[in-house]
Amino acid sequence: MLTVYLRSLVRDEAAVDDLFQEAMVVAWRRLDECDLERPFGPWLRGITSRLVMAHYRKQKRTPTLLHESVLEVVDRHFENINQLAGDTWDDKAIALRECIAQLPEKQRSVIGGRYFDDMTAVQVAGRFELTLEACKKRLQRGRNMLAECLKSKGVLSTSEASV
Repeated sequence: MLTVYLRSLVRDEAAVDDLFQEAMVVAWRRLDECDLERPFGPWLRGITSRLVMAHYRKQKRTPTLLHESVLEVVDRHFENINQLAGDTWDDKAIALRECIAQLPEKQRSVIGGRYFDDMTAVQVAGRFELTLEACKKRLQRGRNMLAECLKSKGVLSTSEASV
């Protein structure tokens, strides 16, 4: 849904990809500020809309369709979509936990070290006595398996999975 939101605001496909990844990084870093009792979509779109505005400021141009009132209307439409089943934070978190549990141990352990223990790839490689390249390959395979699992559960779209 975030990719669709971005595409409604930005025409450049490369910029959409960059902004999506930047929004994910910012959201991850600020996750403790998110009130998980409230819908997740508006919070994430708020971060994203600020990144989009910064993107256009860097280019020294502001599209006429990106007026604040237009952003509010677009956000309301997306909020209506977010009310559909399967799009809540809890639904996504449950699906992710299930997919992580289904990973083979080799991938689950490096994914856990990298993302849950907040270790660098070098640290994960050291923990599991792997070369850095072997560790990176396991991480890549694990992320790909997670993406496939999340796609099969309808939580991740094809375009998001390629990011």
